[in-house]
Amino acid sequence: MSTDPTRSHAPGPPHLAIIGAGPAGLAAALAAAGEGVRVTVVDAARAPGGQFYRQPAAGLGARRPGALHHQWRTWRRLRDGLRRQIDAGHVTHLPDHHVWCVERRPEGGGIDGGPARLTVHALLGPGQETPAEVRADAVLLATGGYEKVLPFPGWTLPGVVSAGGAQAMLKGGLVVSGRTAVVAGTGPLLLPVATGLAAAGVTVAALVESTGPRALARRAGALAGRADKLAEGAGYAVELLRRRVRTLVRHTVVEAHGADRLEAVTVAALDAEGRVRPGSERRIPCDTLAVGHGMLPHTDLAETLGCRVESPGQRVWVDGEQRTDVPGVWAAGETTGIGGAALSLAEGHIAGRSAAARLRGWVPDPGTWAGAAESRAELRRFFEALDTVYVPPAHWTEQVRDDTVVCRCEEVTAGAVREAVGELGAGDVRTVKLLTRAGMGWCQGRMCGPAVAGIAGCEQAVARRPFAQPVPLGVLARTGEVRTGEVRTGEVRTGESEQDDDDR
Repeated sequence: MSTDPTRSHAPGPPHLAIIGAGPAGLAAALAAAGEGVRVTVVDAARAPGGQFYRQPAAGLGARRPGALHHQWRTWRRLRDGLRRQIDAGHVTHLPDHHVWCVERRPEGGGIDGGPARLTVHALLGPGQETPAEVRADAVLLATGGYEKVLPFPGWTLPGVVSAGGAQAMLKGGLVVSGRTAVVAGTGPLLLPVATGLAAAGVTVAALVESTGPRALARRAGALAGRADKLAEGAGYAVELLRRRVRTLVRHTVVEAHGADRLEAVTVAALDAEGRVRPGSERRIPCDTLAVGHGMLPHTDLAETLGCRVESPGQRVWVDGEQRTDVPGVWAAGETTGIGGAALSLAEGHIAGRSAAARLRGWVPDPGTWAGAAESRAELRRFFEALDTVYVPPAHWTEQVRDDTVVCRCEEVTAGAVREAVGELGAGDVRTVKLLTRAGMGWCQGRMCGPAVAGIAGCEQAVARRPFAQPVPLGVLARTGEVRTGEVRTGEVRTGESEQDDDDR
């Protein structure tokens, strides 16, 4: 390990802010803290673990929380390691902090010729009105991913939830949304969701997967490199067979039915081109539909920093050290491409070691993370192959009627989107947004973006937003002022401004 000539040595120990406490963020925190760097982990959840290791609240009295997870030993290692580093004063964990912006500050010198400090702006608590700031020498983005959900007639009925939402309710609240469920869409997530619901006592009437076994067989060579992941999937399949869950491959949900809430769904078979086969429809009674079509990386904060976001998958670009193209900013986990917990752990470990070395003024030795790099390469190849298998039906938009709501926030229908393209001349998603308001609501197009793009026949563009989530105007007005109140390790500033104190 040699000295990094680009590092400007500032007084005091270097400080790394990690956004996200899922597998990638926790692995990075432990790796960086182990190298002598001060770490602050900023996370929106009330407890560490992310979606993958989501835990039920202590007050629920779960007797066997490990039954809801696999890789439980890995979680315990991460949890215990985090506690030790917190107790030692090397790591500060800030739960319930919702980050809305990362600001690059121009003062001083910094790593890789960039700014010496960055400021993480967050909002506290469920109300998300009290501001907080974390100032650091470098930032690691471990913001994870979110579900891709495509619309169909009836998808706004109560009882229709995302696949990940059903899993989150089960893991975090020990609750289910009904007694009889259909799990549908495409992607590996459907298997653990269906298995988890069945194990919780829900009657899973059907697992409806739009991909067929032939698609998997065509990529068998690329997938064979990770026998452990194939065995994991086979284990879920065996469990579903044991519980007599009917699996319908090359099928899709055509419509959800109900008056005040979901009562049944209609599913149909798909032909070789991804179109619904006429006459193959069947109606399945249920009160819950858990549906999902894969995952997308969370790139909002990276986009505000000017990090390069690339296709396929609109993921944050990183080099071999998990550095973005913005000095002082690393990224790891699902934000760099969807690949599951094992890949997130490997990337987080590499990013933490790299950031720690460069913050201390050294050029890191890749040999110190050789095992993680090998696992990263294998898993990336595996999931790149899997991404070509689990794709939504090619002609899914044909099943979306004109009266189907596409943008739920602004209640924009598919017919309005089609009118914007066919009659008003919109040729891209931004113009469709301006003409219809699709994507202007609370979620800012995160949920409806893929659907609007698909129905409009446009490429889904990277949306560069100044903020990652809605922010009260009062918070914006006070941004940058010196804060009073508690100052924690890692230069965390919360509370109200001195000006506000004077006004009172």
